[in-house]
Amino acid sequence: MDNLLKNLPWWVKWIGIPVIALVVFGGLIASLISIVVGLLFKVIVFVILVGALVLVVKRVTGGGGSKRDW
Repeated sequence: MDNLLKNLPWWVKWIGIPVIALVVFGGLIASLISIVVGLLFKVIVFVILVGALVLVVKRVTGGGGSKRDW
């Protein structure tokens, strides 16, 4: 494999092969990125909602301090 790539011009190694890889695997790469971004968004929304719930429960039950803090 190394001998095969050694005889090719630089532009085939550094431009041609990556472009072919992106064309062949582009859909897969886009799907994986979409899944990761979607999952990250859901995790962030979950953390915000849980934090808001804890804050509201502490405020309502009086665990968050005096009424002046509200």
